[in-house]
Amino acid sequence: MTVELGHFALILALCVAAVQAVVPLWGAQRGVPAFMALATPAAFALLALVAAAFGVLMHAYVVSDFSVQNVAANSHSLKPMLYKVTGVWGNHEGSMVLWVLVLALFGAIVAGFGRNLPPALKARTLAVQAMIAFGFLLFTLLTSNPFARLTDPPADGKGLNPLLQDPGLAFHPPMLYAGYVGFSIVFAFAVAALIEGRVDAAWARWVRPWTLLAWIFLTAGIALGSWWAYYELGWGGWWFWDPVENASLLPWLTGTALLHSAIVVERRDALKTWTILLAILTFSMSLIGTFLVRSGVLTSVHAFATDPDRGVFILALLVMAIGGSLTLYAWRAPTLKGGGLFAPISREGALVLNNLLLTAAAATVFLGTLYPLVIQAVGAEKVSVGPPYFNATFIPLMLPLVAALGVGPMLGWKRGDLPGVLQRLKVAFAVTAAAAVAVGFVLWQRDILGVLAIALAVWLAAAVVTELAERCGVTKGGGPATWWRRAKGLPRAGWGMSLAHLGVAVAIVGMAASTLWEAEYIGRVEPGQTIEVGAYSFTFHGVERVQGPNWTEQRGRFTVRADGERIATLTPGRREYVVSGRTTSQTGIAPRPLGDLFAAIRERREGTGYTGRLFFKPMVTWIWIGAGLMALGGIVSLSDRRLRVGAPKRRKALAGSAAQPDPKVTEPALRTARPEA
Repeated sequence: MTVELGHFALILALCVAAVQAVVPLWGAQRGVPAFMALATPAAFALLALVAAAFGVLMHAYVVSDFSVQNVAANSHSLKPMLYKVTGVWGNHEGSMVLWVLVLALFGAIVAGFGRNLPPALKARTLAVQAMIAFGFLLFTLLTSNPFARLTDPPADGKGLNPLLQDPGLAFHPPMLYAGYVGFSIVFAFAVAALIEGRVDAAWARWVRPWTLLAWIFLTAGIALGSWWAYYELGWGGWWFWDPVENASLLPWLTGTALLHSAIVVERRDALKTWTILLAILTFSMSLIGTFLVRSGVLTSVHAFATDPDRGVFILALLVMAIGGSLTLYAWRAPTLKGGGLFAPISREGALVLNNLLLTAAAATVFLGTLYPLVIQAVGAEKVSVGPPYFNATFIPLMLPLVAALGVGPMLGWKRGDLPGVLQRLKVAFAVTAAAAVAVGFVLWQRDILGVLAIALAVWLAAAVVTELAERCGVTKGGGPATWWRRAKGLPRAGWGMSLAHLGVAVAIVGMAASTLWEAEYIGRVEPGQTIEVGAYSFTFHGVERVQGPNWTEQRGRFTVRADGERIATLTPGRREYVVSGRTTSQTGIAPRPLGDLFAAIRERREGTGYTGRLFFKPMVTWIWIGAGLMALGGIVSLSDRRLRVGAPKRRKALAGSAAQPDPKVTEPALRTARPEA
């Protein structure tokens, strides 16, 4: 009976979403306050109902209720409790309930914390959010019912995909979903603004926190997935340009552009239509990622759905959401008035360059990801687009972007002094030149792109430190006490920007070093054999059998020495799961200050030998340290009070409104208005 209550909660949620999508929107159009106010309790009710359904499904997994088809197909009584819980979203049906839950959660947060939003904008935003929820709830109920019963329940379940039985995969999907779905709020704000026909600094101030929050989650989710691929799959890499990986990278690229573009709207009242378009495209990329992963067109550990009916349904949702919003954009965008002018060499100009490079990079990834699918769909010969294409198109676009990141924050608004900025960065130039010479000497006649990557990372880090030093007054004299006082007075958003840019530099160093200076051995390993990998000696001692709760493992043991001294013991293995009979790799990794020692064993060869993969991965951990710094920078920026209250209004506009109120400026915006920083 409990399971049926969960199903009924989803049906009620569908009804609530329909009401929330129609009534507040009609009330905003007709100016009926009571109808507009309905959006808030409806958003709370929607969250409560979807959360109840999700809780019921989780209870079925925890108690191993194998009368539920979804539980029988994806769980097992021997499975550890952590993976019983995470198994809820380790399948197609459960993951769609999680998707709608996150969607409803973001809508409820806007309803609860959007008290300073104009009632009409809030009503329209929550109505658009409810339209998205309605579509996915309908999809779940019609094609992916997680509460379907079995007439003849099995004694035990089939178990979860072994690759998903890992702590990294326990938290990776919720974070990724929070990023994907978080951009739905920004999308809803954009569509609401198009309906109203007004985009201003206040709108940008309301949109930026939601963009930043979604970006933080998506950054953390991508980094966690990359880390999981590195230590779990056993191939020694952290990114392969797989279509599923690209599906998460696309909204991250356009979302990063949107984050920077919204700053220009807020500060200079410019790039309005471009920012609206970016908001639509970013959530569109999230929906396209959902289609790729959930429609069955890809074969992947993430691609749960294989039913073509589901793919057609998601494709229809995609056409309605993306096509409808772009049609509305084409109709309403020309009516949005442009804002202030600025010179090409200015802070705004640097942000425009940032946007152009990021969107061009997203376009190359989009083309490389979708082209093979389109070719296959039209019946042409199957083609494969792999790392060579992406490395040749994506990386050259990132190099000038990183170079510009060092200069842009030091340019002035409206009109910048580029020669003056370059003069202030002379120390950063000197440090970069020294680093380029040193790295070039090490990599002589090997890889010019590697030298450029390391040099640009050093340049960006040096430029960030220089910019921070200037803002703290280090270049103006004084002493540590004065510098500390000024540092404490800097806005948190500024500190967050510096941390995020520094994270980019750190991640680039990790990516370049782990690729350029990697040492590897792939081949047969025998007990007692010693293999030289770079400056390290790996000695294989054989394999022992280890029994787990729902698996057995053939676990190998390597001793690693450097200059004759033992420095690590690695225990990679091959784990076979009792229920499914599937095997997974268990890597052995020893992090070191200058890099990771990595070992994996694959299939058994004749006799006592195995296929081994042994690596020294220089500075690979810096990739995830850099991603962590980027996410931390976003969190610090989000904690800035200026991103949580009010809307910025320039002093002149505010003074004019005091003499003669502007009907286009809402009362809440006037009450919390501030002069531009």
